[in-house]
Amino acid sequence: MDIDVAGFLQRRLNPQLVTQEEALPGRDQPILDPIPRHAVLGLPLDEVPEGCEVAHFAMGCYWGEERLFWETDGVVNTSVGFMGGITPNPTYRETCTGQTGHTETVQVVFDPARISYDDLLRLFWENHDPTQGFRQGNDVGTQYRSAIFPTDEAQLAAATRSRDAFQARMTESGYGQITTEITPGATFYRAEEEHQQYLHKNPGGYCPNHATGVRCG
Repeated sequence: MDIDVAGFLQRRLNPQLVTQEEALPGRDQPILDPIPRHAVLGLPLDEVPEGCEVAHFAMGCYWGEERLFWETDGVVNTSVGFMGGITPNPTYRETCTGQTGHTETVQVVFDPARISYDDLLRLFWENHDPTQGFRQGNDVGTQYRSAIFPTDEAQLAAATRSRDAFQARMTESGYGQITTEITPGATFYRAEEEHQQYLHKNPGGYCPNHATGVRCG
């Protein structure tokens, strides 16, 4: 892996999305192979049980984000990875350089008979600060930007509607413009096994809370 050290330091000071020409080349094969089972929920990480649906959210460091969702009733599977960038099958280390363009993302498999996509959106908005651009708190970089990656037109419409409604709530509370990206059609690349269910494996691990206290209503 050829990391541009000078570029990395510059991106830390002034985060900007990498261009196609600057992006790392990546690889053809997935980083996570074979697919392990969820350390808490027990399913293979790529399993989507019949009748379940898939959602993708990025809201800062994905360790705490994943735990938030796997502890939610109606969520049957989760895994962490990267979306929204250029480099295929990036590693965690590569993504942290800012040279892949991806943001840390959790894949959420949920049973719509038990929890709705709108309920998941509520968890998303209420558990981070969606106005911070390329950062969450002290975590600075394009890999920490807020994003929703809808899997179909219904999710796209719901995500857009919820963003507009939450913007009104944020404005009332004195916050600025929401910077959350809503990008359909992105590819999810799973991270290495050590990052999957990280806070279950490392109970005292890093888990910042960047919630603003603003509720969806």
